Amino acid sequence: MLAATATLAALAAAFPNPCLEPGLGLRCPDLVMAPPSHLRVGRSPSKQRVVLRMENRIVNLGAGPAELFGQRVSLSEMRARQVIVDAAGRRHRVVTGAELYFKSVPSRGGSYWKFKDAARFELWAIDLAGQRTALVRTGPKHDYCLRDLDRVRGGPAVRRKRFYGACNKRAGTRQITLGTSVGWADVYPSSYPDNWIDVTGLSGCFAVVHRADPGEGIFESNENNNSSSKIVRLPYKPGPQRCPRAAPPVPPAPTPPPPPPTT
Repeated sequence: MLAATATLAALAAAFPNPCLEPGLGLRCPDLVMAPPSHLRVGRSPSKQRVVLRMENRIVNLGAGPAELFGQRVSLSEMRARQVIVDAAGRRHRVVTGAELYFKSVPSRGGSYWKFKDAARFELWAIDLAGQRTALVRTGPKHDYCLRDLDRVRGGPAVRRKRFYGACNKRAGTRQITLGTSVGWADVYPSSYPDNWIDVTGLSGCFAVVHRADPGEGIFESNENNNSSSKIVRLPYKPGPQRCPRAAPPVPPAPTPPPPPPTT
């Protein structure tokens, strides 16, 4: 049963991201992107552009599901609240700003309710040390169903069977639940619509970055591990890329100690 509305309002007001407050004991998701895989060159739908296609997967490695409960506000839009489970198993609906849209995917049999800005594909220029220097292009895919497609982890906290099912296609539904369970991934193959970045006219070494939840519509226990990357040479060919290795992430600067007390 959902917690009282007053409790939910107080929780959301007190903590901009309650999942970052360990004292609350919340079982929050932790979304990460697997590295881009199954890369191949193709053509855009217009046949006028060269694109780099790739598989992508959003993986939940947290202690709780990445679950959104949406309620319709227009013909093709829902406002969503995130469902967060506490240590006692109580379910809280928390406002995060998440939105769901009824998105047309003609080549996949119709339209589906999808979470807006669930992920983003980025192409970055890199320097000779493998450091990203400038965002060059982004891909067209941003919206995902959120579902349990592949079980990628084991353990007692991981469901053995899918809990969040296939994408919802009901145009007239008033409310829906989308989600990805702990240890499961929502996966889209390289052949899926919009799973590409336009690389027309580019040459040299670049970093392909997959970033989960760039719009921060889902509160997570770790907001610093949402991206993964792969270094490629364009025009792309499979095999060794002859590029600098990706530089390790730069750790945050340590907090300086407080000054000694004055007397």
